[in-house]
Amino acid sequence: MDFLSNLISGLSLGSIYALIALGYTMVYGIAKMLNFAHGDIIMVGAFTIIVSISTCGLPVWVALILSVVMCTVLGVVTERVAYKPLRKSEPLTVLITAIGVSYLLQNLALLIFGSSQKSFPSIFDISSVHIGDLSMSGESVVTLAVTIIIMIALSLFINKTRAGKAMRAVSEDKEAAELMGISVNKTISLTFAIGSALAAVAGVFYGATYGFIGPYTGSMPGIKAFVAAVFGGIGSIPGAMIGGLLLGVLESLSKAYISTELSDAIVFASLIVVLLVKPTGLLGKVIKEKV
Repeated sequence: MDFLSNLISGLSLGSIYALIALGYTMVYGIAKMLNFAHGDIIMVGAFTIIVSISTCGLPVWVALILSVVMCTVLGVVTERVAYKPLRKSEPLTVLITAIGVSYLLQNLALLIFGSSQKSFPSIFDISSVHIGDLSMSGESVVTLAVTIIIMIALSLFINKTRAGKAMRAVSEDKEAAELMGISVNKTISLTFAIGSALAAVAGVFYGATYGFIGPYTGSMPGIKAFVAAVFGGIGSIPGAMIGGLLLGVLESLSKAYISTELSDAIVFASLIVVLLVKPTGLLGKVIKEKV
């Protein structure tokens, strides 16, 4: 029974990682860049909820909408200001810029909210689900269900809609897509908007699960979500989902049966093992470049 409880806890944690990893994998799949500021957008979304509910006294549903809007706008503005001018630069230049944006967001949050963690308001009034002697918190059930729904919706969006097909075209060849009349800039902006909206959703569930938010809240979950995206095959939406869930379960079981202090080391070591066995990740594809 303890094993099942730890497994469910891991699936709940993995669902949060999966939500963040979906944003990572979308941006990398279309724009071919690693947005290491993505984790900090989670923190911005969570603080938006805190300010909206605790300070302004707004209803929960209004706060949720404001959080998604805030993160979406932040993602698009960040892409336009920081990343778009570097579209044709070396990948290392873009990577360093992304790290700089991450530190900027962290320090702005530090100046505005201080270094102490803030209590996250209770936004889900959902009773626990009991199956025999096994108990699942309402937050865990909702987090897992929302993650699955979002993954399916994203897959349908990418494969069935005109905008999704434009994203796939830009991912394959930006120059050819532009010759076909596709606006590369608008497509990449849309990708950042969707990824940042997903970060806002992840921030809501992270805050609801742990109860506290601080300026550095998004840093470690962001890194672990990146590991999850690579683990599942970065660029693959189902891979991000599977990678996130597996990583959450691995972390939860490591804490329960091995060591709380070593759980992070085990998570990162698992990535090395997977990449040694399958360099493209679990569902990643080998991309052949023409010369």
